[in-house]
Amino acid sequence: MIVLYKNARRYAEEEAKLEEIHLLVDDSNGTILKLSKQAIDEAEADNVIDVKNLLLVPGMVDLHVHLREPGGEKKETVETGTLAAARGGFTTIAAMPNTRPVPDSPEHFSTINNNMIEKGSVRVLPYASITERQLGKDITDMEALAKLGAFAFTDDGVGVQEAGKMYEAMKLAAKLNKPVVAHCEDNSLLFGGVVHEGNFSKQSEIPGILSACESVHIARDVLLAEATGAHYHVCHVSTKESVRVIRDAKRAGISVTAEVTPHHLILSEKDIPGDEGNYKMNPPLRGEDDRIALIDGLLDGTLDFIATDHAPHTEDEKKLSMTDAPFGIVGLEIAYPLLYTKLVKPGVFTEQQLIEWLTIKPAKAFNLPYGKLVEGGAADFTLIDQNKTMKVDTTQFLSKGKNTPFAGEELQSWPVLTVYQGKTAWQEKKEEASQ
Repeated sequence: MIVLYKNARRYAEEEAKLEEIHLLVDDSNGTILKLSKQAIDEAEADNVIDVKNLLLVPGMVDLHVHLREPGGEKKETVETGTLAAARGGFTTIAAMPNTRPVPDSPEHFSTINNNMIEKGSVRVLPYASITERQLGKDITDMEALAKLGAFAFTDDGVGVQEAGKMYEAMKLAAKLNKPVVAHCEDNSLLFGGVVHEGNFSKQSEIPGILSACESVHIARDVLLAEATGAHYHVCHVSTKESVRVIRDAKRAGISVTAEVTPHHLILSEKDIPGDEGNYKMNPPLRGEDDRIALIDGLLDGTLDFIATDHAPHTEDEKKLSMTDAPFGIVGLEIAYPLLYTKLVKPGVFTEQQLIEWLTIKPAKAFNLPYGKLVEGGAADFTLIDQNKTMKVDTTQFLSKGKNTPFAGEELQSWPVLTVYQGKTAWQEKKEEASQ
């Protein structure tokens, strides 16, 4: 079927202003037939959808998502996680390998990847682990995993502790032209911490995590990336020292990219209301000076894009104390309105910048053909109602995970329709539209 989406609005590529745009899509092969500022003859389409006053953006790209399946289906499944992604406007996500089993062998990788292809509502890019079972000891058969479709390698959730092991992995990855993606945490500097080592940890007497725990690991790895020529990517940067190290590495010509999460851009330790499990994430919420450094790093290009680090857990788990609750919060379904409300409306970012950090910038960092709208390209896009205001209602989440510190917040600018490969992946229900 040929579908015409008429009268949408989008940001002009070189000017921060909105322009009218019309989109002709072939949903049989999932491609864009026409993208025009001029009206398209409705006779060319089998179906015409008027999306007047809605903002058209490329399908968003999130390269840091935990789908939990297999092994953690009580927290999330491929089906629920990808539906949550579609509701949030994401058409391409990357699934972290902290599943059970881990995608650390051709057999495990193929089984997990085939399941994501079969059950996913959106495109899921598969990571493979750097080491077997993410234990940091034996490096996986990277060549075999790359041939099967691994787009990058990571032990996310744990840092590779041995420098020599990371060096070996980077050498192999460089030969395969695949990125090495790192959760940066030096275990020898953890000292049992569960929140940031700062004012909150001292006042609450909860063990703190040093900023150096992250930045020291990044400093080690960027030098290893320089020595091996690997593309090295830093997950969820959280400290001002880390931003400084990455900025210096980029100035030195080292192939390093980095991401930051919405929660680290918006919250700091001063926002933690008390011993509340939904404020526990890894890396933890840092100091206010760290949060400002992350914003500055994103604005000056030191940090390349935004990723949610969507990490669902059960409600019972997150009701525990911060000492005992698992790390992580969910983010897929509210990322866009959250960032728009907290950072675009106050004038910290422009909306055009926000769109780029959620679409073309992550795709560019990993050399992926997504996050953009071009004739002949994938018909992956999202329509956003910039005037829609709604409270975050976790009971309506499509994700199994309800663990967010933003529950009850009133946010503006919500996705209302997500199209993946020409077909509707998610659409706002009538009762939601009336809110």
